[in-house]
Amino acid sequence: MVATAAASSFFPVPSPSGDAKASKFGSVSASLGGIKTKSASSGALQVNTNGQAPPKINGPPVGLAASVETLKNEDVVSSPAPRTFINQLPDWSMLLAAITTMFLAAEKQWMMLDWKPKRPDMLIDPFGIGRIVQDGLVFRQNFSIRSYEIGADRTASIETLMNHLQETALNHVKTAGLLGDGFGATPEMSKRNLIWVVTRMQILVDRYPTWGDVVQVDTWVSASGKNGMRRDWLVRDAKTGETLTRASSVWVMMNKVTRRLAKIPEEVRGEIEPYFLTSDPVVIEDSRKLPKIDDNTADYICESLTPRWNDLDVNQHVNNVKYIGWILESAPPPIMESHELAAITLEYRRECGRDSVLQSLTAVSDTGIGNLGNPGEVEFQHLLRFEEGAEIVRGRTEWRPKHADNFGIMGHIPAESA
Repeated sequence: MVATAAASSFFPVPSPSGDAKASKFGSVSASLGGIKTKSASSGALQVNTNGQAPPKINGPPVGLAASVETLKNEDVVSSPAPRTFINQLPDWSMLLAAITTMFLAAEKQWMMLDWKPKRPDMLIDPFGIGRIVQDGLVFRQNFSIRSYEIGADRTASIETLMNHLQETALNHVKTAGLLGDGFGATPEMSKRNLIWVVTRMQILVDRYPTWGDVVQVDTWVSASGKNGMRRDWLVRDAKTGETLTRASSVWVMMNKVTRRLAKIPEEVRGEIEPYFLTSDPVVIEDSRKLPKIDDNTADYICESLTPRWNDLDVNQHVNNVKYIGWILESAPPPIMESHELAAITLEYRRECGRDSVLQSLTAVSDTGIGNLGNPGEVEFQHLLRFEEGAEIVRGRTEWRPKHADNFGIMGHIPAESA
């Protein structure tokens, strides 16, 4: 069909023969405004002298002379050009343009199929759902740091790192074939309306990845007491193997209907225990007690924090990553500008729903690492609570000065990237 259309565009269709034209104008027997013609034996044209001039139609009357002249002019204009070899050739410019377009399209498709990275550190497809390694007990997944996941200094935010931890945990359950119809719940957990909730999390950040870096996240699970599970993460630079972040957490089960904590049923234990890795926590637990702070002991208070619809997960409570953002709302801005978060410890006390109104409290620690007068490391105590006073999360954060050379390195975009 394409070839036929192309041929018809280059080779003109012959015009109707002269005989058809003769049939149009040679039927002289037709009445032309009172003119009657007939064939004579001598071939002469006989005109009826009693004929009247044709009526005026949107213009001056048209007489015999005008009619005959019009027929002559029309016959001259519509006469086809004589057929020659030259005027039967196709339009070669159109043909060459069509051929060029086809070659360019074919070249583009070939380049897409034969694409290769321009730089050796670019990976063609390093991402995906991840894979199981180390005898089926460790899950590994890569992430690229996107432009919308970085802050003012072009490094990934703590929320970005937390999202990577949560994503690998869920994908670990899915890849192992243990994902039921819940959010990270196994089939036996789904039958009993059980879900996992985190009670404690500790994160140490050695270095924040920057825009364009690819990080490799390893995660595994272990037993934690009789009714708990510990999940650890190790985040490294996918290119150099440098350790970036270490995190450890403790999870327990909660009934999704009653919203109360529950013991691990034996059927569920039989599902998850084959995937337990016997190992020490990747982070040495900070055994210091998290103190309770109130309006009198807090140095900074941020009020009227409300969850949005997008802050809820499928279990209909606020995602634990969101709590970190609320806690940092009350951190002093000068420290946020001059320091970076090096460690965070969180203890989750209650869940938070959509209609909750919260307060974030921060107190500067006067013991341990230092205080605001110390130009070095700083420590804060945090509390996230409902307006009526019930606690949601207690926390501790440790901060170190931002490296001055970070701004020099990240202050410009490489020419190749631009």
